[in-house]
Amino acid sequence: MNVIVYAIPVFVALMAAEFGIGVALGRNVYRLNDAVGSLTAGILSQLSGVFMLALSVGVYVFVYNHFSLFSLQADDWRVWVGGLIAYDFFYYWNHRIDHEVGLFWAAHVVHHQSEAFNLSTALRQPSSGVLLGWIFYLPMAIAGVPPVVFVAAGLIDLLYQFWIHTELVGKLGWFDRVFASPSNHRVHHGLNDQYLDKNYGGILIVWDRLFGTYEDEVEKPVYGVRGGLRTFDPVSANLSYYATMAKLAWAADDWRDKVRVWFAPPGWVPANLRTPGPQAPYDLKAIRRYDPPAGPAAAVVVLAALVGMIGATAAFLVAGPNLPLMNGLGVFLSLAASLWAMGSLLDGRISIAETLYVLAAALTCSAYALGWTGVEAVAKPAAMALLILSFAMRNGPADVKRLVTAALVASLAGDALLISPSLFLPGLVAFLIAHGFYIAAFSRGVGFWPSQTAVVAIAAFAALIVAVIWPGVDAGLRAPVAIYVAVVAAMAAQAVGRATVLRDRATVAVGIGGVLFMLSDMTIALFKFGHLGWAADQWTLPTYYLAQGLIAFCVLPRGRQGRETIG
Repeated sequence: MNVIVYAIPVFVALMAAEFGIGVALGRNVYRLNDAVGSLTAGILSQLSGVFMLALSVGVYVFVYNHFSLFSLQADDWRVWVGGLIAYDFFYYWNHRIDHEVGLFWAAHVVHHQSEAFNLSTALRQPSSGVLLGWIFYLPMAIAGVPPVVFVAAGLIDLLYQFWIHTELVGKLGWFDRVFASPSNHRVHHGLNDQYLDKNYGGILIVWDRLFGTYEDEVEKPVYGVRGGLRTFDPVSANLSYYATMAKLAWAADDWRDKVRVWFAPPGWVPANLRTPGPQAPYDLKAIRRYDPPAGPAAAVVVLAALVGMIGATAAFLVAGPNLPLMNGLGVFLSLAASLWAMGSLLDGRISIAETLYVLAAALTCSAYALGWTGVEAVAKPAAMALLILSFAMRNGPADVKRLVTAALVASLAGDALLISPSLFLPGLVAFLIAHGFYIAAFSRGVGFWPSQTAVVAIAAFAALIVAVIWPGVDAGLRAPVAIYVAVVAAMAAQAVGRATVLRDRATVAVGIGGVLFMLSDMTIALFKFGHLGWAADQWTLPTYYLAQGLIAFCVLPRGRQGRETIG
């Protein structure tokens, strides 16, 4: 059993207590949107951790089994005490490098993005930190520290740090001089010049005193990251600095700078991108807290979704390791999409109805992966009904809106029909009609199939899929299947051709949606007729819902779409 599962109710109770005490003292340190941003990042970290366990612990066990110099015993209390101290020592260096090297900061930055400082901030953990973090603890494996001691020490170090993320506990005298404490850790999260890159210790602050990185709390810290994140979406939070480094590497003129970006300190820029002359000092007074307005309806939706996600995360932590890999990935991606939707709703980037669509689609995908046929039968039509509702509330060209609405309605009919295996052909016809409406909608303003390259490339791919599945298709189904493949390929080619003509982000998103719709249908064909022996069906619903969402969300103009329905 994952210990975090047991810790979840404790975390929730302590956060509720901190909120209540803060309100009673007139020092409320919580904002709903910021806390949700932290908690959803933490949930995503735990979900991804199910797949990272083999890396984080597996490498340690391998090195311990093959390269350990000593044979330390797990039943010796001195090994446990020494193991915990050693872990905390290497954690200090791991944490310090996280702040000093861009590639490591790209993962760790997630923990610092909150503009508040409370117990929910402690749970704001990165999803990619384990990719490189395991390197720092290999000396423990070589020294012969048993894996069970290593895992337990890491858990103790992590859980200890929960309580030091609070503004409601002041200075603690001698304790602050020896241990990491709320005062010490507030400094670590501060943007103030004198606080940057200070107080890395996990349990012991003596490491900072020994290696010159200690700073006492004097003035009130300002929290967050310089430049700000400006989103509550945990997926964007985890990708933000990787994207920044990729853009810098692309824009760098010198190939050495293209490499140096990834290993230089955070904030470093290539020579050709630097502003000449002395840089102005960072102005804390110029910081504007990211706090877009959200109405009570959005708050209710997000809070209800958060409760559901906490329960789903606990269940996944228990059951996820035992699921087949493709099924587990399907559930993980569905939950990640739900977290994205919650943050995007708080950002005002999508509407309440669009958020509910993503949540219903995620539930459908998870239900399929888990074999919950009853849940799938209810959630599947509900998802498309919500997408139709959200699209009906949008503004845009009337002809495009009518055609896409008709395509969505036909898709809903196809979803309902395909629930029953005996209605496969009528379901196929419904989706043929949907694709026809999409072709007509995507032709507005650009004509039919404006890119011959797209037509040829997609036709070649479709022909390859047909060649693979053809031997397994019954004679009576060959004509309908061939017609269907031709129509869905034509739809994808039309969407891509439109993107090549208009060349803006929205039309590119719609083009990707068209291709994903074709891929979704191809997974059905491969599963039903290809007999390839791999779980192609696990990708049918995720690609389908992503395709429909990209098309419906992006085919009409949008700004801060959520403003119309958040209230």
